[in-house]
Amino acid sequence: MKKVFDLVFAVMLAFVLAIPMAVLALLVRLSSPGPALYWSDRVGRHNRIFRMPKFRSMRIDTPEVATHLLADARAYLTPIGSFLRRTSLDELPQLWCILTGDMSFVGPRPALFNQHDLIELRTRAGVHEIMPGLTGWAQINGRDELPIPEKVALDAEYLRRRGFWFDLCIIWQTAIKVLRRDGVSH
Repeated sequence: MKKVFDLVFAVMLAFVLAIPMAVLALLVRLSSPGPALYWSDRVGRHNRIFRMPKFRSMRIDTPEVATHLLADARAYLTPIGSFLRRTSLDELPQLWCILTGDMSFVGPRPALFNQHDLIELRTRAGVHEIMPGLTGWAQINGRDELPIPEKVALDAEYLRRRGFWFDLCIIWQTAIKVLRRDGVSH
């Protein structure tokens, strides 16, 4: 049921958001040099690496590390990067990963390929067995502010509690958090 929901909902959203996403892509291209999309290597189900797109919110010379590890992340933002991150619009291209089966709407956020501490803890907790998500239980309970062990504990809780209604609850709470801009890293 989850796969069917993901596919149907992703197709609907892709159709509804096609024009706004095209406008965002154009704004990214016009506001800074480089491509509209940034593709990063992420860790998916069974620790398999896949490519995940986001609207590019950082300059093309930004080091490939988690944003919180940059000495001054704001210095790397593009002119519209802060807006994209604040509104979470940079995440919209990830609908592609849902359509291709690399992600789900709900699950642990996919780690960067070089976040070895996060990957190791998730593997020990069995979290690597489930599909990563556009949003997740950890996302609505702290997002970027969470220390890695707390994030993994929430991911493991999701693993135990997962189900259709729990996913709908997480999607609903995510929408509220995005509208309020809670827990967003700039």
